[in-house]
Amino acid sequence: MRSLLLPVVLAGLSAGFTAESVTCAEPRPNVVFILADDLGWSDTTLYGTTTFYKTPNIERLATRGMTFTHAYASSPLCSPTRSAILTGLSPARTGITTPNCHLPQVILKATETQTGPPNQKTTSPRSTSRLNTDYYTLAEMFKANGYATGHFGKWHLGAAPYSPLEHGFDVDVPHWPGPGPAGSYVAPWRFPDFDPNTPSEHIEDRMASEAVAFMETHQREPFFLNYWMFSVHAPFDAKQNIIDKYRQSVDPKNPQRSPTYAAMIESMDDAVGTLLDTLDRLNIADNTIIVFASDNGGNMYNEVDGTSPTSNHPLLGGKATMYEGGVRGPAIVVDPKRVAANTRSDEVIQSSDFYPTFLERLSIEPQPNQKFDGISIVPALEGKSLNRDAIFTYFPHNPPVPDWMPPAVSVHQDDWKLIRIFHGGEAGAHRYKLFNLADDIGEQNDLSAKHPERVKAMDALIENFLVDTQAARPLRNQKFDPAKYRPEQEGIGRIRNNPKPNPNSKPSQKVKKPLGPPVAGWQPAGTSELTLADKKLIVKSTGGDPYFSQRLPTPVAPQKLTLRFSMISNAAGKGQVFWQETGIVPAYFRDRSTPFTALHDGAIHEYAVELNPKKSVEGIRIDPATGKGPMTIWNIRLTTATGEVLHRFAP
Repeated sequence: MRSLLLPVVLAGLSAGFTAESVTCAEPRPNVVFILADDLGWSDTTLYGTTTFYKTPNIERLATRGMTFTHAYASSPLCSPTRSAILTGLSPARTGITTPNCHLPQVILKATETQTGPPNQKTTSPRSTSRLNTDYYTLAEMFKANGYATGHFGKWHLGAAPYSPLEHGFDVDVPHWPGPGPAGSYVAPWRFPDFDPNTPSEHIEDRMASEAVAFMETHQREPFFLNYWMFSVHAPFDAKQNIIDKYRQSVDPKNPQRSPTYAAMIESMDDAVGTLLDTLDRLNIADNTIIVFASDNGGNMYNEVDGTSPTSNHPLLGGKATMYEGGVRGPAIVVDPKRVAANTRSDEVIQSSDFYPTFLERLSIEPQPNQKFDGISIVPALEGKSLNRDAIFTYFPHNPPVPDWMPPAVSVHQDDWKLIRIFHGGEAGAHRYKLFNLADDIGEQNDLSAKHPERVKAMDALIENFLVDTQAARPLRNQKFDPAKYRPEQEGIGRIRNNPKPNPNSKPSQKVKKPLGPPVAGWQPAGTSELTLADKKLIVKSTGGDPYFSQRLPTPVAPQKLTLRFSMISNAAGKGQVFWQETGIVPAYFRDRSTPFTALHDGAIHEYAVELNPKKSVEGIRIDPATGKGPMTIWNIRLTTATGEVLHRFAP
């Protein structure tokens, strides 16, 4: 059992400890930054949008400061937003536009690409995969001004030499570069050199206790505590007793009805309460600034407990989309000496604003030639209006989730939001969506055709933003094939798996129509019908070609992998497992598959099918048989060759 929390040793004053900070009339405040992962706008009780989730400690936090109703993540995905917080820069400028920072390839500069899949009009740029240590981060700023700095929880901006320890943090617990918790939330987990204190310890309880120890160690000096929660990102896992509690109050008519997800939110809220209790106990709450925010919108597109994890209603879309549900989230700022308690603000703020805000609040000058895409929101914290023209969200990718759109960029100006879809119109022209959020928070009415002059003016802002940030842009796809383009597929999450059939192609080349909606995240196809019973996948084969597939929430780096599962079958024929590799079409092909001997004797059998991908794996397809009959499959997980679980599929 080993904790990574180590005491910080300061040999006198650090090199960056300024004279100003020594002579300041009042001690500089501590700063606690709490970043939730995938927490949606409707996942707390702050905005009156949920009756199922319970977040009393987040409510308690809100009574101490200001709640923002228009708080935006810098991206609809996690790593780009995290880079924006630490640098004050847009993902368009850092080049981190997709959460690929756990993958092995080190890319320090985003580049444009000339070609893409033939069913897409636009290419996606190659994203940066590490936060470059050339940036003078928020943590380095605090450290240079006499603060003890500690990072706890998720990082996802690169392993060493790009870890928190190389970006200004004295402490990094659990020193983990992955996209989520290692294995599970409830121990046993699989963090290297970081064992649970109890057999069934919850990782958020442990992170909170490690953060408490850090605050206790540094209570007599200013500290910057960066608590970036693992919650409530997949895998969907929680304390069983809390799941059971919420299971008693599920309303099948409520779009928020996953007891597991509700339990995850409660553990997240408990951790917030632990931090608040500690600040009060140490008598330092009155001299501590607290920020609470989310890295992107709520995840609506996986499946848990036979339903979606959550709903962002009344917002449209969720994580990985450009709509409000993908980027708008909860936010609270507590600053007892400057911010009135129990207040709200409708001012528009964004992740990149926090760095310049801390500089102004602490009277610290930025570095020479240091620039920010965000602005200080101190006026808003004082109850005033912000002097800003617009905010921008740059997301030049199109992950195939429901509500997706092709690579795009958006601008929010006053109540208006314009989305530019790169080269999505006729003859390579851009396509636009325009919404008035004051009247249409759910983005149901595209007003671009009614307001062409507004579109033109707001698009000019977008163009200036792209030029200023030197963004690596989506380009017209040189391999685009109009015969394979299916505009009706936009927004239904199937674009990569269902290219448009060529009317001149042979029948065997046409894509079979799925037989029904996804079940536990698996999309049935061919002759497969899926249902769920007792947390097991019930597969009915009505013919000779049953199969079902699921995309992974984040790609898995190329390595020897094993798909493991249990199966009872009364069908017939051989089995086969396919995997989808990044950037390769068609998604599933015989060259990227492994056959296995399926036993159809009505008994329980365990299967371990080896996969040998050459590129990152984005999805899995299981062909369990080649004949009619019922099958039951459960305990499906993707592991390393040594058995480490990388992803556990629901149920």
